Amino acid sequence: MFFLLIPLALILGLVLYMAFAPRIGSDPKGARKERILASAHQVGGRFQNPVPTDMKIPVGTLLRIMGDFIVGAGEREPKDVIPNVPFDKQAFEAAAKQGFALAWFGHSSLLIALDGVTFLIDPVFGARASTFPFAGPKRFRYVEHMRVDLLPRVDVVLLSHDHYDHLCHETIATIRRSGSRPRYIAPLGVGAHLERWGVSVADIVECDRWEATNVEGVKLTLLPTRHFSGRNVHNRFTTLWGAWAMEGKERRILFGADSGYAGHFKEIGERFGGFDLALLECGAYNDAWWNIHMKPEETAQAARDVQARVLMPIHWGKFNLAMHPWKEPITRVGKRAEELGLPLLTPRPGRILTSPDVTAGERWWQGLS
Repeated sequence: MFFLLIPLALILGLVLYMAFAPRIGSDPKGARKERILASAHQVGGRFQNPVPTDMKIPVGTLLRIMGDFIVGAGEREPKDVIPNVPFDKQAFEAAAKQGFALAWFGHSSLLIALDGVTFLIDPVFGARASTFPFAGPKRFRYVEHMRVDLLPRVDVVLLSHDHYDHLCHETIATIRRSGSRPRYIAPLGVGAHLERWGVSVADIVECDRWEATNVEGVKLTLLPTRHFSGRNVHNRFTTLWGAWAMEGKERRILFGADSGYAGHFKEIGERFGGFDLALLECGAYNDAWWNIHMKPEETAQAARDVQARVLMPIHWGKFNLAMHPWKEPITRVGKRAEELGLPLLTPRPGRILTSPDVTAGERWWQGLS
């Protein structure tokens, strides 16, 4: 009886945690749910990808992947401390006054100032990108990790979807405690998590696919991606996911978020007539989930499809989320970009850029193990 009670207690504890832990967030309800059901991009309250996407992974493959993760990190995680540039708030604010500033903090977390508006994008400053605060993918060691108290004034927190490596409970909670009150702009349904964490509904704007909103002259349009959503075992696809087009007076930027490669990239390029800078994922890929995360060569091709003048690879350099070596994504995308004659922007994490060009194309990862 004792040995039977132990697994039952663990299962009950897990069920209660998933039901009540603030970290998990909340499912869309009420008016938010009604708006989701009115969307043309859902069926029965579950959003659909722009192209059919079978996400089933054979049990044998799944067990092998789990075994690989349990065995050890190996080259999937850096042995050295990543020599990021400690963030300089005053330097960022000075650059922002000139119309543009950008800083990347690893993975998909960015700070972008465009035409006087400062956007904090997919901020994950917590120690783990995981369902649990004590287990799961832990951030790589940096000289100095970014923190909310180091940020300048943030006007908008811009979110792409609700996965743990893009939407961090600790970070949102810290922003609230700081007394800052930015606007939160996210895909349909994601606001349910934010409200669960104490963000006022008055500060939340949710967009459907291809829907636009304007922030002090900067136009934001939610774009399709081939991916999925969900923070609990039962709520996959119940909130929307997507990329963002950011259109200022002189510059057009694409934040590509997470996506498998498909024809939507070419459609985006044709609709917008190209981008000065495309921020596209290049890491966390695997043959088992090829249709929801691009391989690096596809990242370079996607940049060509959206007619980007410059490509900046993101979604790498901070978390171990797949079986490839940690430096492989940037090495592979760099090789393919060179073959395509595509300018590549690769700033060291924390470095402040004052123009979306290739002057910060440093290969800072070389020599690290």
